[in-house]
Amino acid sequence: MGFFAIMNPIANTPVFLGLTADDDTATRRRVAFQAVLTAFLIVAAFCLLGAVIFKLFGITLPAFRITGGVLVALIGYQMLHSSPSAVHHPSSADQADSRQAALSVALSPLALPILAGPGTIATAMNLASAGSTADLVVTLIAFALLCAITYAFFVSGEGLTRYLGKSGLNVITRIMGLILAVIGVQMLVDGLKGALPGLA
Repeated sequence: MGFFAIMNPIANTPVFLGLTADDDTATRRRVAFQAVLTAFLIVAAFCLLGAVIFKLFGITLPAFRITGGVLVALIGYQMLHSSPSAVHHPSSADQADSRQAALSVALSPLALPILAGPGTIATAMNLASAGSTADLVVTLIAFALLCAITYAFFVSGEGLTRYLGKSGLNVITRIMGLILAVIGVQMLVDGLKGALPGLA
């Protein structure tokens, strides 16, 4: 649910359709596949190398949870108020530049930062570093499943956006924003408990 809220494939479908508006069906499917595959590889790399990154930069898990929680809550707050996040969505200038090459859209801005943005990476590392190898495996499987769901939304997006309409997409975005803000606050609370054991 954390991944679903922060990636929000329903609300990101119109973004995908806008970036691939001039492409044919085959190109659009290829862009969608490359975007979700790249996003999965980025998140998987951070999940697998999370401990190394922590050790290399002297980062503690509570500190990362606090920072990640603030970041995730901020993105959720902006989504709740229908304000696009600077770290979650590309600027209009970035979108315009990405249209110059159809397949380049899959890498940026779709894979990064829309699908595998800082909030998604922070959530993945937080879940994968919970303790055991099983946590890592479950995190990767859950994210892979969400990537498959995202791909399905992207390739069938035209019908979805027509069915939901602008108001429906706005409602879904606000609901996802609320869920995301709560998840961010929970990450922040867990981080504070780890940093200040007395709070527990």
